[in-house]
Amino acid sequence: MDDAARRADFTEYVRAREQSLARLAYLLTGDRDAAEDLLQNALAKCYRHWDRVRSVEQPDAYVRRIMVNERNSRWRSVLRRRESAGSHVLEILDPPAPAAAVDRAESLDLWRHVQTLPAQQRAVVVLRYYEDLTEAQTAEILGCSVGTVKSHTSRAIAAMRLKMSEAPA
Repeated sequence: MDDAARRADFTEYVRAREQSLARLAYLLTGDRDAAEDLLQNALAKCYRHWDRVRSVEQPDAYVRRIMVNERNSRWRSVLRRRESAGSHVLEILDPPAPAAAVDRAESLDLWRHVQTLPAQQRAVVVLRYYEDLTEAQTAEILGCSVGTVKSHTSRAIAAMRLKMSEAPA
């Protein structure tokens, strides 16, 4: 494939999947600017390997994995600099709602609790419940076992239940 055709093919993929990938980036970061950076970096990495990516059965899974890995790399660098990732208040203008959410206020409350989860638990919750992936798909993207996905899910739900029960009514 020549360079122009490769560029056109990649551009077509990005246009078709941009909304979904931007949503995932936002769910992983909780911040619009960080989400844009994450998506841009992930797509740059994807473009460098586009010939390989487009030939796989599920290119979205490949791109999701790049995004999760990129997010984890940023998280580690923040920890190395000893900055607290939770030291700033995130302002959510339009948080995504889970598909089953009935009440917007409950959805906002739930989303605020998801944002407080540790990075791996948050990634599992986002992939399982916001992206609606199976445990096996989530494990593949995160590069871990299905059992690890189950334990992170269980811990995340327990932590959110505790926080929600402690929150003033």
